[in-house]
Amino acid sequence: MIVIVDYGRGNLRSVQKSLEINGIKSEISSSADRIYNAKGVIFPGVGAFRDAMEALKQRGLIEPLKQFIESGKPFLGICLGLQLLFEYGTEYGKTAGLAVFEGKVIKFRSKKLRIPHMGWNRVHFKSDSKLFEGIKQDSYFYFVHSYYAEPKYKNEILAKTEYGCQFSSAINRENIYAVQFHPEKSAENGLKIIKNFGEIVNEYHSGN
Repeated sequence: MIVIVDYGRGNLRSVQKSLEINGIKSEISSSADRIYNAKGVIFPGVGAFRDAMEALKQRGLIEPLKQFIESGKPFLGICLGLQLLFEYGTEYGKTAGLAVFEGKVIKFRSKKLRIPHMGWNRVHFKSDSKLFEGIKQDSYFYFVHSYYAEPKYKNEILAKTEYGCQFSSAINRENIYAVQFHPEKSAENGLKIIKNFGEIVNEYHSGN
């Protein structure tokens, strides 16, 4: 069972629907035990970095999330769920994140482009990944964000997107995957990513 983390900051039903379309069983939960014992976790998010970290703290979910990630089981962050994996965000002042990845989350600097970055944009894969299997290079995905992650280590950047600058639109290290765009809003390409993540989960457990 894949658990979609409920901390009051995500398009939970949309994510669950994308799993259902792919025939993948899931549940929405804010239970620390359900999260830790899940076969895979999807960590979505919409809104402000500081508010989200406070919500995680209030619900007692910071340590369960870290423990799940450390277990080696597959994890997928979406949008704000990617940003929160970093050391800190700069929205409304510096706020500590989960610090799973080294680096920071900063605002787009361009004065010529509309902020937030909203709509369809190309995603360029920097390396091969099971998560993007069967998806053409430079395919379009749907974005809604004003901030982006700047990883310390470039080898953890799985994909990049151009919007006034080249920013990291997907990251990966071992069992941890995260995307800045919304797969659940990205039509067939997004559904394929959700399907691929489901296969990553199945492969992990069939080998363990």
